[in-house]
Amino acid sequence: MNGEERRERIIDILHKSEAPVSGVALANMLDVSRQVIVQDIALIRAKNIDIFSTNRGYVINGKKECTRIYKVIHSDDEVDTEFEAIIDLGGWVKDVFVYHKVYGVIKADLSIRSRKDIKEYIAEIKSGKSSLLKNVTAGYHYHTIGAEDEKTLDLIQKELSNLGFLAKLQEYEPVDFWKKTAQ
Repeated sequence: MNGEERRERIIDILHKSEAPVSGVALANMLDVSRQVIVQDIALIRAKNIDIFSTNRGYVINGKKECTRIYKVIHSDDEVDTEFEAIIDLGGWVKDVFVYHKVYGVIKADLSIRSRKDIKEYIAEIKSGKSSLLKNVTAGYHYHTIGAEDEKTLDLIQKELSNLGFLAKLQEYEPVDFWKKTAQ
């Protein structure tokens, strides 16, 4: 396989992947070094193909994505239940943020797309390195949820409601977080 064929294969792998793909995984799949993958990614980006790096690997930005922000509340022990409901219905958790009355919006990117990502996230929190961001606002927090279509986001919203996780917006909250957006 020559370099051009390999780069086309990288694009194909990233398009088909449900989760970020690490450079090491790409290198193993294509039987090259990680450094070759890094160079290939740079060449692909030079062709104006939008590939970005996350802490879990490479993601290609070319898929249709709809997003919606949900305000939720639940216990620390229900984080995995919340994330699994979202993932199992075909969505992904882009971020978590809180609206603090003094500090404003405090946000962290998550990029949780699989049950494996959920387990890794829960393990990091349980390791004691840090605590959940929701705990600075009495459990209330927000997630930007991504999905391929609005129907999936509707199903996720219904399931979060059924689980009792959706929270009512207050008048002091600065934006209409329920607004539907397509990117």
